[in-house]
Amino acid sequence: MASKQAQQFDPVANLHEIEEKFEMFQILNEEGEIVNKEADPQLSDEELVELMSRMVFTRILDQRSISLNRQGRLGFYAPTAGQEASQIASHYALEKEDYILPGYRDVPQIVWHGLPLWKAFLWSRGHFVGGQIPEDVNVLSPQIIIGAQYVQTAGVALGIQKRGKKAVAVTYTGDGGSSQGDFYEGINFAGAFKSPAIFIVQNNQYAISTPRELQTAASTIAQKGIAAGIPSIQVDGMDPLAVYVATRDARKRAIAGEGPSLIETVCYRYGPHTMAGDDPTRYRTSETDSKWEKKDPIVRYRKFLVAKGLWSEEKEAEVIAKAKEEIKAAIKKADETPKQKVTDLIRNMNDGDLPYNLQEQFEIYTEKESK
Repeated sequence: MASKQAQQFDPVANLHEIEEKFEMFQILNEEGEIVNKEADPQLSDEELVELMSRMVFTRILDQRSISLNRQGRLGFYAPTAGQEASQIASHYALEKEDYILPGYRDVPQIVWHGLPLWKAFLWSRGHFVGGQIPEDVNVLSPQIIIGAQYVQTAGVALGIQKRGKKAVAVTYTGDGGSSQGDFYEGINFAGAFKSPAIFIVQNNQYAISTPRELQTAASTIAQKGIAAGIPSIQVDGMDPLAVYVATRDARKRAIAGEGPSLIETVCYRYGPHTMAGDDPTRYRTSETDSKWEKKDPIVRYRKFLVAKGLWSEEKEAEVIAKAKEEIKAAIKKADETPKQKVTDLIRNMNDGDLPYNLQEQFEIYTEKESK
């Protein structure tokens, strides 16, 4: 009897059984063909085209931002190419009243949520105006501390819950962020209180140069949500429709009072971790890059729309031209914003009377800045 009992509750077999349940959710294959008709969100033609337009705009924004960074016209920048489906399709399932708590790579989502692009450029430069969020835009400034936004999201979601609002708090991190303590604390807290949160992990395969398989023994990141008692799913993060559906359904559950969800989007970043000196050729091979380029979310979705007669080279050229014009206007407005001064920093960081040492520095810099 003891032997049977030990076999029945074999923890190793239990682990394997759980891991096998996490099959990747997909709707569009690499050729842009629907392979999961039951899950098709049945978006209207206008909605399908709008999603594509936003992804193309975001790819152009990424290319232009990299160029601006190399010119010294932007500060910190984390490339986004390859992650458009994870970022833009997930945001497409949200509503304006929802709150977004982004990581530093998630600027596109908060721009589409309403943050003016010129302010996003100022945020990259470290200018305080870039952190002045319009009152009607429910976003926080991008979090630099890895995974810290997960704890904050649990708090924001609890606040939404306490106020009885029909909204959700949504956050993003990378696979590296899922190895941080804040990740576990955030999903556990929200799960315990059944707060309306959506935790998205963009598994782009590398935490800077550390591959995912060296960060955790778990075969999926999605399974980590099960430990917190929350619904969890692994999604093809290069498939816009699959990401949209997973996020849409998670939002429905949250609004209905069923608590948070964890979504792992399996994707790839084509560029470096950030433009601050990372060289991906030191830890990635050209073969790996080529494999993932064949899964490109924009190429895949383009094939899907072309087959439906909803997209063309001319339409894409229009979107690209519009994106370039809007980006040009936004960087011009950012350039025209008065430069941040040391006295601005002192005023913004201190309320009321200054201690004598800061008062002395304030007077010194006031004189310097007046010349």
